[in-house]
This record gives sequence, C-alpha cells and structure tokens, in this order.
Amino acid sequence: MSKKTNYSYIGIAFIILVFGIIFIPKIIDRITNKDVIRNESRSDYATENKSVGSNLAFIEINGEPKKVPTFSFTDQNGKKVTNKDYEGKVYIIEFFFTTCPTICPRMNRNLIQIQNAFKDFEDFGVASFTINPDYDTPEVLKNYAEQYGVTNPNWHLMTGNKEAIYKLANEGFNLYTAEEAEVAGGFEHSGNFALIDKNGFIRSRKDVFGNPIIYYKGIVSEEEKVDDDGSPEEISALKEDIKKLLNE
Repeated sequence: MSKKTNYSYIGIAFIILVFGIIFIPKIIDRITNKDVIRNESRSDYATENKSVGSNLAFIEINGEPKKVPTFSFTDQNGKKVTNKDYEGKVYIIEFFFTTCPTICPRMNRNLIQIQNAFKDFEDFGVASFTINPDYDTPEVLKNYAEQYGVTNPNWHLMTGNKEAIYKLANEGFNLYTAEEAEVAGGFEHSGNFALIDKNGFIRSRKDVFGNPIIYYKGIVSEEEKVDDDGSPEEISALKEDIKKLLNE
C-alpha cells in the first residue's frame, strides 16, 4: 500500500474524529432538551402519553383560574348530584329546559353525538341544568333523557332551586339565563357549552390572537359547518379538546 493511500485513510479518520467531537454532543444535547421535532400524524389523543399536558387555556378571573362553583341538585334518577361527583372527570356544562322550542334540541343533539364519540371513556360526563325547574321534575327529565338517547351514567340532567340554578348560570359561569315571558318558550339562555377539566377548572382553546375562546358554540353541528352568520361550528373543536383534557 502506498504512502499516499495511508495518508488518505488518516485524513478520513481525522475528519470522522472531528465530526464526533463537534456534532455528536450537540445532537445528544438537543435530544436531552427535547428540541427534536417529531412529525405527529395521529389525531387520536386518547392513545398518547397521559402525562403530557394540553395547550388549553385556563379561564382566569382576577388572575385566578376559574373553578366550577359548588352545586347540589337532583338528577333525572332522583339522585342528589354535586360538583364532587364530577371530580376526576372531564365534562361539559349546559343550561337548557325540556320544553325549549328553539336552541335546546339542537344543543342536545350535538351533545348526544359527543356522548357517543366518547362512549368508552368512564371519565367523561355532561352536566345539564334545567332553567325551568318548576316544570322539569326528575320524571320529566328522565323522559327527556330517554327520548334523546342519554346513556352515559355520568350525564346528569339536574333540577332544583330556581334561584340557585340561575345564580350558577349567570354568576358561576357567566352563561346568560333569564325568564322572559315574551320570547318563545318563556326563557332565554346561552347556547354555549363550558368545558371542565378533571380538577374542576374551566378550560378552552385560544383564538388566533392568543385569547381563550372561553366557551364553545353548542347550536351548530359538525354537519352544518357554519352558522347563519358564516362562523364555523365548534363541536369538532370541542371533541378535540375533550380528548386533550382526558389525557392530561
């Protein structure tokens, strides 16, 4: 073998040595600090590592994360239900009434769709509060639940003291509720859903400006795509965010 060939091997070995000294520690450091971007094509958050937190915002009031107020009402089965029954569960909150002729049927059809999408999750639920408790007795609520196909044991349709329910809606969640004789059905209320995490905090995704959207539109379905004003539906976003919270 010629001296020239020996010099070539020595040169190659020197280059490999320099590469290892300079670049390998940097690669290891990037991996250690999780600075390597992984292309994640899956949308099934339920199969991902449960220790990873989501990017959903906390709704803050005076600098403090807003938590579900304490409540105690009676559900469609005549059972006393409190906020503690939802601890450790991700759930949706709505305010409705069974004789509502306008938005409630649309809201609850969307909730049934969400219920069916998460039928295998024991830690998912719904809390529905009637704003017409004088009429909506446990028996009426039970018939309503059966009519719509409520099967999730963590979906409680609740009735009780009207003042307490209205205070929970208007002050606890800032979801507008009022008795108005002049409107269809005799009551006005928000058509939005609130999303609650396993620790009882109100959560939501952020808008394009980085601000929490706070609530999710409950009236427009995924199939409809947009509402009458051209704004996109938010049921699909709500489903995605439920998955994220279930994995926190």
